[in-house]
Amino acid sequence: MKNLYIYRQTLHILMAGIFMISSNAFGQDTELDSWLSTKRPIAAGHSYWLEELTSMEIRDAIASGTSTAIIATGGIEENGPYLSTGKHNLILEATCPAIAEALGNALCAPIVKFVPEGNIDPPSGAMRFPGSISLSAETYEALLIDIATSLRQAGFADIVMIGDSGGNQQGMTNVANTLTQKWRGEATRIHFMGEFYDPGWLETERFTERELGVAQTSNDGYHDDIWVTAMMMVTDSEQVRYKQRVEAGLASINGVAITPLIDTIKLGRKMIQFRAAYTAEAIRRALSSHN
Repeated sequence: MKNLYIYRQTLHILMAGIFMISSNAFGQDTELDSWLSTKRPIAAGHSYWLEELTSMEIRDAIASGTSTAIIATGGIEENGPYLSTGKHNLILEATCPAIAEALGNALCAPIVKFVPEGNIDPPSGAMRFPGSISLSAETYEALLIDIATSLRQAGFADIVMIGDSGGNQQGMTNVANTLTQKWRGEATRIHFMGEFYDPGWLETERFTERELGVAQTSNDGYHDDIWVTAMMMVTDSEQVRYKQRVEAGLASINGVAITPLIDTIKLGRKMIQFRAAYTAEAIRRALSSHN
């Protein structure tokens, strides 16, 4: 009898626990359903950056047809005596929203600022210079997979990866291949748009020379050029040390003057608009080919 009593008490406790777990889960589902159907109490803000929007604003954007999320990868590396180490990130700050605007149905995930830049110890590539920060290929790809999977969970139908540096490209190719296989038959698709970097950079240079009449006439020997400098200046002219270079009589790069300030910023904006339109068209082609 004693053993039967213990059995019954144990069974009672187990059943009570299961009921509590089920009730909590049901309560959480009900609470989530309620939140998902709740209207915003205020008008929506506007940004092409996910991190600058509220969850409700992102929810409503997706429901209204914003189906594409862009993952942009930059880097922290040596860029000569004038440019800050965040060169690629500065360019993406201006370029990713321009791409999203050109597409008309896209948002930008926060920029992935850390990418492979060479071996850390012993150092190679950019890691030979102070300030560079590198990720292993494994860490970089794992980071991209988690970001892309999070965006898939949010409800985006197409996730697009772009990279502003050569060292970023292979990892994104690998991630796109991995997730394409893993998500086969599902609603969300992953795309690596190598066109943003190659031939996107070269086409932007050609556009600047052919359409804008700006061409480099020399090589100062730095990890720097007029295209990089002008596009960075759209975001922040201090990151190319504009004032200091003017004061030192060094306000040029590869034979092209970066003065007056307003003219170089206008030049950078034209470059960004061209590159954004070029990339947006490549994205449209890629998405339509998978329909």
